Amino acid sequence: MTDQRSFGRTGLSVSSLTLGTMMFGRWGNPDHDDAVRIIHAALDAGINVIDTADVYAAGESEQIVAKALAGGRRDDVVLATKFHGSMGDDPNRRGNSRRWIFRAVEESLRRLQTDWIDLYQVHRYDPGTDVEETLGALDDLVRAGKIRYAGSSTWPLQRVVEAQWSARRDHRTRFVSEQPPYSILVRRIEGDLLPAALDYGLAVLPWSPLAGGWLSGRWRLGQEAPSSPRSARVPDRYNLELPANRRKLEAADALARLAEEAGLTLIQLALAWALRHPAVTSLIIGPRTMEQLQSQLGADAIVLSDDVLDRIDEIVPPGTTVNPADDGWTNPALAPAARRRGA
Repeated sequence: MTDQRSFGRTGLSVSSLTLGTMMFGRWGNPDHDDAVRIIHAALDAGINVIDTADVYAAGESEQIVAKALAGGRRDDVVLATKFHGSMGDDPNRRGNSRRWIFRAVEESLRRLQTDWIDLYQVHRYDPGTDVEETLGALDDLVRAGKIRYAGSSTWPLQRVVEAQWSARRDHRTRFVSEQPPYSILVRRIEGDLLPAALDYGLAVLPWSPLAGGWLSGRWRLGQEAPSSPRSARVPDRYNLELPANRRKLEAADALARLAEEAGLTLIQLALAWALRHPAVTSLIIGPRTMEQLQSQLGADAIVLSDDVLDRIDEIVPPGTTVNPADDGWTNPALAPAARRRGA
């Protein structure tokens, strides 16, 4: 059974592992019955947080979650979903505007077959929308009882802080959580976001603690690179012709050898390591199969020695992201158009 942790300063108690459902549906496992069995197995193991998003397989993931929670299991689950990504050709069916938020939440509620969403998260920051616009709409949804809490996902630190101060100034619902990428290979947030989360009492739910499969134990020097639907969608994170990904391969191989010396799988090492950070609340695991789920359960009970932690820091120094493409967000201020005056 997974241990329980405080969800920021909300008073909620959540499991140290969260079940992510991005791989359920056409993006990963198209077998709905199998996906439902995996969800039930996670709940039976003590996981009480399920995270999804409207864009995951164009809503199919939310529908699968609804099937799994039918029959009385909804009340025992902290249900989280997200909005922001495009849900159609209409340019107004995306983003962080009040207009889209009000429509998106109704569509997610319908797909999830529930009357309320526990944690409604803004999937990405939108530089074209004032944060006051977004927070105002989310505040109205809390008051209407359609969502319990609001959070952000993969927001840059300065925007996380801006949202906190805007909510305080205007006496609106504040974000209670942030969902950033975080793994041994993606450590940039250790220098800024994670300390800020502790300062503001934010819950942190890291996604991709296995670095998109790089820390599964399958990426080793001298072996053929594994293929997956994810690697086909985002080749810049997997193409070994890119120097940054070669460095990831070397680090993954060194970490796998360290795990073997410690009597662990690399999966166990990676999850136990991420859970050790004092700012981390609950790790989002995203299994596609029952085997993958079973390989990750129980990692929260593993305590790594200081010697092992120090050796991990030697392989990937604190605050370092081996391939910046894994940070999940590209700063638009660094684009050529933002750095150069027009002719």
